[in-house]
Amino acid sequence: MNQAPLQLDTELLLQWYDTRRRILPWREDPTPYHVWISEIMLQQTRVDAVVPYYERFLAALPDVKALADAEEEVCLKLWEGLGYYSRIRNMHKAARQIMDEYGGQIPGTSKELQNLAGIGRYTSEAIASIAFGEVIPSVDGNLLRVFARRTEYEENIKSPQALRDAEVFYSQRISLDRPGDYNQAVMDLGATICLPNGEPLCEQCPWNCLCQAHSSGTELSYPVVPPKKARTVSQHTAILLRFDNLVLLEHRPEDGLLAGLPGFPMLDGHPTEKELKATLSSAATGLQILMRKSYRHIFSHREWEVQVLEILCSSQNEFEVAAAALFPGIQTITADISEIRTRYSIPTAFRPCIQYLQT
Repeated sequence: MNQAPLQLDTELLLQWYDTRRRILPWREDPTPYHVWISEIMLQQTRVDAVVPYYERFLAALPDVKALADAEEEVCLKLWEGLGYYSRIRNMHKAARQIMDEYGGQIPGTSKELQNLAGIGRYTSEAIASIAFGEVIPSVDGNLLRVFARRTEYEENIKSPQALRDAEVFYSQRISLDRPGDYNQAVMDLGATICLPNGEPLCEQCPWNCLCQAHSSGTELSYPVVPPKKARTVSQHTAILLRFDNLVLLEHRPEDGLLAGLPGFPMLDGHPTEKELKATLSSAATGLQILMRKSYRHIFSHREWEVQVLEILCSSQNEFEVAAAALFPGIQTITADISEIRTRYSIPTAFRPCIQYLQT
């Protein structure tokens, strides 16, 4: 294969990256730990949302040992609001693996990195190329979209074959001297120029003279993706059961949605105040039930329609009786309102409830 056109292809991209790259804190000091944290945080999360979390996380846990030694509750609180909490749990496990199995040093190859909890193929390739200079493409959604438009790729871009074809494409072009910069350059290209929604900014693209979709005016026809499945919608009622400054929380089961996290206990459906009092029976005599504003929360494949009811108890005993009547068999936590704000990591799905917990 004639390498001259491919070398020009690479040079055009890196020249653009050197002048137009996004200035991001983990790029300014790309140690393996910094790159690892950023790559895990960036999974399914926007860059602008990640930056303050990244800076706060590093201030609290500046290195692998600090992360390994931290209590899980501390890690979860630092992660609060980023979602997909399995990411931080796996990162915590991986830090302990690194201390126990690798002498505190993050392994330096994509193959070794995949031995760590929570690090899959793409993440291992990103860390290895950026932090250790391994010459390997790290193909994420941005790289797939750019590839699809560059080549007018007609197949489903989410298929395993598309990933293999994209890896071949980038393997032929990746810089041997700057593999990490090359991968980040295509990521930036996809994030800021070859946009996923709406018109790509082709006039600003260093590859516009090489792009088949741009040449034929078919940019919006690529990538080819299957239609999204409709989200499953379910109705729930979040209960804010209170006595004075004490609030009932649920420790959610260790599997399923929001596994193992604290949240406000919920009932299925939208029971009325009359139905709720019937469930509470003798416990309802001194209770005050307040209907609060409902809200929707959208997960990736499902949607919650949440009705919020605040139940005020007049005594500790009434609080305990009401909790047992409403939520038999679940693992609960009695927390002070101040602890909910400072100690417990409440998932975003429950954050609208917190505004009602005024002391």
